[in-house]
Amino acid sequence: MVREMVGVAPIEKKLRENRLRWFGHVYRRPGDVVVKRAEMIASGSNATGRGRPKLTLDAVVSKDLSIVDFCEQVAFDRAQWRKMIHVTDPK
Repeated sequence: MVREMVGVAPIEKKLRENRLRWFGHVYRRPGDVVVKRAEMIASGSNATGRGRPKLTLDAVVSKDLSIVDFCEQVAFDRAQWRKMIHVTDPK
């Protein structure tokens, strides 16, 4: 209610925008960059413990991509990617 009066977009949409912006940045980087290597190392560890598995960044980003109905390959065109993921504030 307060957010509508002030004219700010919902928090969920802004968080999704920020995650997808980071994903696009990392996805466009070459494979030998430290961020990509760390991502490969983190996704390679399959140690499971008790309880529910931890939610990974890969899982969250793939869910975000399915919600907004985009494909990962669009991230290579930076200008188009920015336009597609941008969430405007309602006026």
